[in-house]
Amino acid sequence: MIYNTNTKELEELDVLVDVDTGSMIILYNDDVNTFDHVIHCLIKYCKHTSEQAEQCAMLVHYKGKCNVKSGSDVELTPICQALTNKGLSAVIEES
Repeated sequence: MIYNTNTKELEELDVLVDVDTGSMIILYNDDVNTFDHVIHCLIKYCKHTSEQAEQCAMLVHYKGKCNVKSGSDVELTPICQALTNKGLSAVIEES
C-alpha cells in the first residue's frame, strides 16, 4: 500500500512477481575446457564462490554433469547464454 500525501488516501497497487524458480542450468562435461576456464566462468556468470565453482567443476568432470544454478527461466537464460558463448556445454532444464 502507498500512502498518497496529497489526497490522504491509501492506494492499493498490484505487483507482478516472478515466482517461477523451477529451472536449473545443467553444465555438462567436455574434453575441451580446462578446470581453470570452467571455474572462472562459474565465478563470473553464476556468481559462485571459488569453492563452489571448484566443487561443481569436479562434479562435472567425474559425474558428467552438474546443476550449477537454479532459478527462473528469465534469470537463467542470460547466464546459460554467457556460459555457452564461452564454450561450455550448458542447458536449462526444468526441475
